[in-house]
Amino acid sequence: MSAAAEPVGTAPDPFVHPALFYRDEREYLDGTVPFVREGLAAGEPVAVAVPGDRLRLIRDALGDDARTVRLLDMREAGRNPGRIIPGVLRAFADAQPAGRRVRIVGEPIWAGRSAAEYPACAQHEALINTAFRGRAVTILCPYDAGSLSEPVLADAHATHPVVIPAGSAPAHGSAAYAPDAVVARYNEPLPPVPDAMTFPFAAESLTRARHLATDEGRRLGLTGVTLEDLALAATELTTNSVVHGGGSGVLRVWGEGGHVLCEVRDRGRLTDPLAGRRPPARERPGGRGLLLVNLIADLVRTHTGDEGTTVRCWFAR
Repeated sequence: MSAAAEPVGTAPDPFVHPALFYRDEREYLDGTVPFVREGLAAGEPVAVAVPGDRLRLIRDALGDDARTVRLLDMREAGRNPGRIIPGVLRAFADAQPAGRRVRIVGEPIWAGRSAAEYPACAQHEALINTAFRGRAVTILCPYDAGSLSEPVLADAHATHPVVIPAGSAPAHGSAAYAPDAVVARYNEPLPPVPDAMTFPFAAESLTRARHLATDEGRRLGLTGVTLEDLALAATELTTNSVVHGGGSGVLRVWGEGGHVLCEVRDRGRLTDPLAGRRPPARERPGGRGLLLVNLIADLVRTHTGDEGTTVRCWFAR
């Protein structure tokens, strides 16, 4: 059994979440390809969701075996880190037969991630441990130790209970493992909003809020499906504020770089860190608003505290 797969038999919880550190293509393939092939040999459904250039490396190394693996470009499927758990990991794992271990290679963090995206990435890696606790799933997360910063690599140790060092060193437990602390640390206030279309809303003005968001998005250059997504996100977030956030809130829409941003603030407090990052229970009505926003936006950042909750989402223009 390779070092990447070794924790499967030793972890007390059926869920296994190792971080694989690599410094070059050879170490990358040595850590991922045997992991995939061992899963296939054991009859386990296997998915690989990594950035496109690395996806090609793995696909070429697997040869004919690649046809039996679910291959996803994480730059597209995981562009918004908040959609990876529900739209990539859970979507694959939940579709498999009950009782069969599922094996996934997921690389959500790469050197090209922006400073705005990274806090959501770190929280994603921490929340995987809660989202899959008790499930027979192994998610191997590669980290490029040659190009990622030291703080990012330190966060990887804090969000993964098992680490596989670069080179030939064996896998071992992470002494720095503290996923809840990572979630709390990146629950940080969002940067101040520049000049923006601002609209305080309540239940009777939800329709007006949607129209204002749509008009401002169009003025800022959104068209077609992306404009519709902005309108849908504004509707879901403002409705959530009315139902769960004290009955009112403030909507803001503005342009920033190549994106149009939509933000909703209210007096509610978001107590479930996985809200919007997991499929809702079928028997429970509601719970789909923030999930839908995560699935359609290019990025979603959230801050919650004693004074209320802010949800900010990005749409490329």
